[in-house]
Amino acid sequence: MSISQEDVEKVALLARLSIAQTDLPEVTERFGRVLQLVNELNTIDTEGVAPMSNPHDMVQRLRPDVVTGSDEREALMSCAPAQDQGYFLVPKVID
Repeated sequence: MSISQEDVEKVALLARLSIAQTDLPEVTERFGRVLQLVNELNTIDTEGVAPMSNPHDMVQRLRPDVVTGSDEREALMSCAPAQDQGYFLVPKVID
């Protein structure tokens, strides 16, 4: 698949990139090489290969879900300068 400088300019405009006119031929050539690589990858036969989300065969180790603390609401609320029905009261900052 070949790509023209006009195509690169359109993509740059859509991506909101600024490419200097002097750099445009080199960027076009590099862009073409990337597209060529993608085309090569599309030709690979993946029939029978199971999709995977991670190339490593690992299982995430999770800690047991146990309660580690107790309800300390009363102790924490006792330090509040103003409270009402278990909620902190704060001064109004926006009218």
